[in-house]
Amino acid sequence: MSAPPLARLADRDEDYVRLGLQRDRIEPWEDGMRTSGGPGSYEWWYFDSHLEDGSSLVVTFYTKWLLKPKGPEAPMVQVDLDRPGKPTQHLFVHATPEEFRASKEGCDVRVKDCYFRGNLQTYEVKVVDDSLTVEATLVGQVPSWRQATGVTYFGAHDEHTFAWLPTVPQGKVTVTISKRGAAPETLTGIGYHDHNWGDVAMSKLLNHWYWGRAQAGPYSVIAAYLYAEKAYGHTELPQIMIAKNGQVVADRASKVRLVLEDVFTDPKSKKPVANRVVYEYGADERVRYRVTFQRRETLLDERFADTVTGFKRALARLAHIDGAYLRFSGLVMVEKYEDGKLVEQASDPGIWELMYLGHVE
Repeated sequence: MSAPPLARLADRDEDYVRLGLQRDRIEPWEDGMRTSGGPGSYEWWYFDSHLEDGSSLVVTFYTKWLLKPKGPEAPMVQVDLDRPGKPTQHLFVHATPEEFRASKEGCDVRVKDCYFRGNLQTYEVKVVDDSLTVEATLVGQVPSWRQATGVTYFGAHDEHTFAWLPTVPQGKVTVTISKRGAAPETLTGIGYHDHNWGDVAMSKLLNHWYWGRAQAGPYSVIAAYLYAEKAYGHTELPQIMIAKNGQVVADRASKVRLVLEDVFTDPKSKKPVANRVVYEYGADERVRYRVTFQRRETLLDERFADTVTGFKRALARLAHIDGAYLRFSGLVMVEKYEDGKLVEQASDPGIWELMYLGHVE
């Protein structure tokens, strides 16, 4: 008899009871604060959007920097704004624990004068800084979703947790960007919101992952493929949701196979990067789907060792900390096959990422 996997999606009846969740319903409290904020835990609320002029906007509210979960709360907001033909603009708003508030009843997070709030259907995000103010409204087009309970357990006795809740898999976005000395600019587009949390440094649990979301014609897609660390058997942990016209048509993790094509070594991070990330769903069934993320541009290429300075940076390099985060944009294509024949095809721009927490195996 083979040994049980050391990492697993929490999808058993007892897991739902343990977590206080329903199989067929997501409740507002699930998007509220799910950790204590104390040592060992981390949590973030994430929003991204692809806008009508080709811009992309990503906003993340953190209880603490995800690489430092052992410490106390250190609230932070990060904004990454990409405009066509211009360098990426990064904005960070740091706060003290006293300047942070988050409800456990629903998504209502405040960091200084910035807020992220919503009710599973409509969300408002505002980031205020001396040089830039960003305001966004997101209205869901696809219902909140999670892969089973949204929780992955690690360890023979479920000792540790990594959780992911895509609260708005796809929605309409209105964004207003106000820069000092310039008139406000309002853009519309398609957006997404999810929520992550855990109880131990992700680098102890996960080696790397691909994650992406997109709209392609009538289809909405969110897909992730996680690889556990060596201590947890390098377990592969797929997650996927494909919806058509707002209704989920495919979301069984066990039906997913990941194919990485045209792989090269990124010159900055030294990580293997696939120009094409392909999720094949239902290969042994009459109806199957193929979702392809075709890279056009690398929006962000950040080595973790470069995020610290001075003596800490030298220590990071001595400790062989070589983690990296890369964000890409390009074309996402959804293909539907019936009895081996291509019957539907749609494509549109999308955003996806590669997070490398551990060493390349």
